[in-house]
Amino acid sequence: MAVAAGQPAPEFTLPDHEGREVSLSDLRGRWVLLVFYPLDFSPVCTDQLSVYEEALPELRERGVEVLGISVDSPFCHRAFREQLGISTTLLSDFHPKGAVTERYGFYIGERGHGERALVLIDPDGIVRWSYRSPTPLEIPGINLVFDALEQAVA
Repeated sequence: MAVAAGQPAPEFTLPDHEGREVSLSDLRGRWVLLVFYPLDFSPVCTDQLSVYEEALPELRERGVEVLGISVDSPFCHRAFREQLGISTTLLSDFHPKGAVTERYGFYIGERGHGERALVLIDPDGIVRWSYRSPTPLEIPGINLVFDALEQAVA
């Protein structure tokens, strides 16, 4: 079952695209948007992260830290970021494969990767909103994130 609004966000520490460890607890005091996506270099994921990159300046202006999470390795993430020319931090849920994605309720074991989903976490570490794409081909519009953020701070 996916995380729900009002629950504490499951803690994690994952390596980023440079191999540096990033812990959710280190981001307390800031809004965090977790962007779960299936795989680097797949067409829909490429489009999704490119769209979100366009909104990154406004998200950062509102105090939101954006973290992409997939089961790809840090090496794959680094190449993916370079090819796309994006600055979004990408976290590797590579080993144990999909463990964090599974704790958030978005891991598809038979496929070996995560679903496309978004989780908005408040500065106190509480899930304020989450969204799971109904189909693998649907890119959640960034407007959903801005709407959720506005409702959460109201």
